[in-house]
Amino acid sequence: MYVLMDIMVSPGGVGTSVSPYVAMCQKIFEQAGLTHSMHGYGTNVEGEWEEVMAAVKRCHEELHAAGAVRITSHMKLGTRIDRAQTMADKVTSVQNKLA
Repeated sequence: MYVLMDIMVSPGGVGTSVSPYVAMCQKIFEQAGLTHSMHGYGTNVEGEWEEVMAAVKRCHEELHAAGAVRITSHMKLGTRIDRAQTMADKVTSVQNKLA
């Protein structure tokens, strides 16, 4: 099943800046071959359910290994079965209505 996900990974016990940990997750999504787009408060990711969830698990595993004592991930997931739709399709639909 194809899924669109918005995720914010919040590592705890690592100090004020979490950007090194965000960068680690970005690399994981890239290595997994997933379409992803970082924004100010998280990352949009799309792909097959199993591949997306495996990447999220890997983020947690690698961030713990890098010293994050506690990690909380906030996720919004969307699936649909009536037609194929990507993150870019959703943005383009709104942009077309604004034009």
